[in-house]
Amino acid sequence: MANRHLSRSIAMQCLYEWDFNGKKSKDAEDVIDKNIKEFGPGMDDTEFVHFLVGNTIKNIAKIDPLIEKCAPEWPLDQVTIVDRNILRLGIFELLFGNYEEVPPKVAINEAIELAKSFGGESSGRFVNGVLGTIYRELGEPMKDDVSKKDRKASVDKKSDDVKTGK
Repeated sequence: MANRHLSRSIAMQCLYEWDFNGKKSKDAEDVIDKNIKEFGPGMDDTEFVHFLVGNTIKNIAKIDPLIEKCAPEWPLDQVTIVDRNILRLGIFELLFGNYEEVPPKVAINEAIELAKSFGGESSGRFVNGVLGTIYRELGEPMKDDVSKKDRKASVDKKSDDVKTGK
């Protein structure tokens, strides 16, 4: 499992435990350390887990109303605890993350993968629907951005076209 994906998985489990135990912010660091030892033994870089959990909790007052707005048929306390915390993590990365490090579509895809791994049968679709709505409301940032690999292929093709006179 890639290090960032593992970090998100551990962050989601930390948020789940934090939420389940009454959202006591003072306990969050202990939960993070315990879960890293349990689910990521030997992880070299744990900074991303701390960053995700700490900042998701810090921005919860901005994140939770978005879940309620984008899933109006599901009051927040009726959204499963797993889905709720996957959404919190995904929304944090969408709204407050660094687009250069984690493009919006990557944040959405990662959240969907977490939902498929940890959630119920329809969790992936639910998370995709909520995060997709937020992404569209943001104006679909980086929608037309091409990857470095695609840019290089495009440049190489143009070079070949110039060489062949096309």
